[in-house]
Amino acid sequence: MNYKALGTSELQVSEVSFGCMSLTGPEEENLRLLHLARENGINFFDTADLYEKGHNEEMVGKAFKGQRDQVLIATKVGNQWRPDGSGWDWNPTKAYILEAVEQSLRRLQTDYIDLYQLHGGTIDDPMEETIEAFELLKEQGKIRYYGISSIRPNVIREYVKRSKLVSVMMQYSLLDRRPEEQMLDLLHQHEIGVLARGSLAQGLLLGKTPKPYLNHTTVEVTQAAEALKAIVGAEQAMEASVKYVLNHPAVTSAVLGIRTEPQLTQALASAGVPELSPETIKSLQTQVPPEIYQQHR
Repeated sequence: MNYKALGTSELQVSEVSFGCMSLTGPEEENLRLLHLARENGINFFDTADLYEKGHNEEMVGKAFKGQRDQVLIATKVGNQWRPDGSGWDWNPTKAYILEAVEQSLRRLQTDYIDLYQLHGGTIDDPMEETIEAFELLKEQGKIRYYGISSIRPNVIREYVKRSKLVSVMMQYSLLDRRPEEQMLDLLHQHEIGVLARGSLAQGLLLGKTPKPYLNHTTVEVTQAAEALKAIVGAEQAMEASVKYVLNHPAVTSAVLGIRTEPQLTQALASAGVPELSPETIKSLQTQVPPEIYQQHR
């Protein structure tokens, strides 16, 4: 497993990391998968207070109790569940963040969070207030670093200008090349690490039943999956999909949603294969034309 510093932080993150949102099976099996991942070199585990109304954080906390110094735990804040449980509302205020972090710390059974991320964001948010909350939590030692999870260029630019964030989590894959237009280069220029999610495009790149994806038609999705297999080989489609997003120097880690042991095995295998050659990268890009963000520019 290779490790890379996340932005300007001291966090050395495994190039393939564990997206915990997918853990919806029996708790005993989930805990076993988390331990197996750690034992095989994955050290970065991403969750959120939103997932299963906090139960996902509780599971991660239970898994790594007594092993806290061996893992990096990232969680997210900003989506507040309604009292009746009917849904959630966006709340990026300082007061809410300072309240929510205490609950996350309790559920995670830890006294600090390695990476605390704003779980979304709009250009109309009280950003200065949000940043104040994160900076205060750093001063208090409750979080080590902070970042945002966003695909909105206008929001990302503002946080780059106004804050000391070390990371941005964003959707990025061969079927979603929108970050390549400007965002990846911007973040690399400012030494902000990218945590890439959705690298497998919901499994569509691996042969899952085709369907429209973003602006790609079903036919285009099918063509992309077939081209990927033709270029790298059917058995290497997952590894190549992961290595494609890791090819850009801005990307620190591919955060993969892992639900089963075979998926974990594939994720670990992806970290062990060589980088794609420039010729292979170019061939893949030729097959799937780049897109641009139509909104939130």
